[in-house]
Amino acid sequence: MIKVMLADDQALVRGALAALLALESDLEVVGEVGRGDEVVDAARAEAPDVVLMDVEMPGMDGIAATAALHAALPQIKVLIVTTFGRPGFLRRGLQAGAAGFVVKDTPARELADAVRRVHQGLRVVDPALATDSLVAGESPLTQRETEVLRTARSGGTVADLAGTLFLSEGTIRNHLSSAIGKTGARTRAEAVQIADNNGWL
Repeated sequence: MIKVMLADDQALVRGALAALLALESDLEVVGEVGRGDEVVDAARAEAPDVVLMDVEMPGMDGIAATAALHAALPQIKVLIVTTFGRPGFLRRGLQAGAAGFVVKDTPARELADAVRRVHQGLRVVDPALATDSLVAGESPLTQRETEVLRTARSGGTVADLAGTLFLSEGTIRNHLSSAIGKTGARTRAEAVQIADNNGWL
């Protein structure tokens, strides 16, 4: 029996995934969480073999939660299951230690098979997403530019961003200007959108 834990902030999605996986004779859902920052503690308590991880969750996003789980309990395999098939998410997810990456509209039989393959130590990646990731390439943004754009998602002035990130306003302007240039955007908001759509944030 392969023990599976679900990490998704939408109760309806968790319920649907649990119901689908329960139809498989060799899969058992042993736990569910709705926040990324609950994943490691729940995994310690439930000892799953595989965690199905959403990307966008409160507390901690699924990619950061994957990295934290991989560091704490490296024997547990992570299969990222997301609505957002963004190339940057795939690359970042695999770098964080995920063993697989599929989108939520994957047919139930294929999802169950992906869980089995990940459990066996194989890597499972949605083929369309893999192609998109190769075409898109790596994020051109530095770590600091990524952090500035991520903070800029919620809006605010340059002074607000500087206060939040403990940087000078001039430094914030420089990072924003560089990020705008690298993304080919015309404005800060457009740079955020382009980076977001590519999964770089």
